[in-house]
Amino acid sequence: MHERLNFGLKLSVIGNILFIAFGLVCFIFYLTYSDSFLTSLLCFLAYAIEIGGFAVLAMGDWFMATAMRFRTTMKAAWSFYIVLEAAMMVLELNSTNIRMYKPYSLPLAIAHSVISGLVCLTFLQLEKDNKKLELRVIICICMIFAGMLGNILGIRVYFSIIVNAIAFAVLFQSVRTLVKHGDIEIDCHGDRARVAEYKSTIVDD
Repeated sequence: MHERLNFGLKLSVIGNILFIAFGLVCFIFYLTYSDSFLTSLLCFLAYAIEIGGFAVLAMGDWFMATAMRFRTTMKAAWSFYIVLEAAMMVLELNSTNIRMYKPYSLPLAIAHSVISGLVCLTFLQLEKDNKKLELRVIICICMIFAGMLGNILGIRVYFSIIVNAIAFAVLFQSVRTLVKHGDIEIDCHGDRARVAEYKSTIVDD
């Protein structure tokens, strides 16, 4: 596997794991919320994890984007998703001060899941008509849409963030495994093999 691509995929897995941790800290934060040292500590921890997760995901995005050839739609969609998740995490932690943000809103959860699902779909650009990749993308999209159930059950949007992070961690680890076993091949800058023109699965670049 191309070293730069592998490192980017690994960072993407780690970044999503940090987002899972962020959601869990939020869960404890709201469960134990009070005017206490514990609440302040959890709030600080949530911000630290959020910043760390965003930084790791951004680094992973950079390594993947600069390693892979073509796949412009997927690269742009994933970069947009990282910014979107970071913004939602900030809003989630400051929801009591921002009246426009509705942490229990079902429409917000639906919109979040739809956008995330579309981003996940762009990963089909990694290799055209690869059934193993398609199966993993479908599974991850199903997991993402399951995140809407949290709002139906009356759980805040951080539940959707956790489910999304689990889905994308699974997706990136699955891609690493597929590439490692030779089930998919990803054109990378500097590779001597497979330099033929690439056509996108979704749209032609």
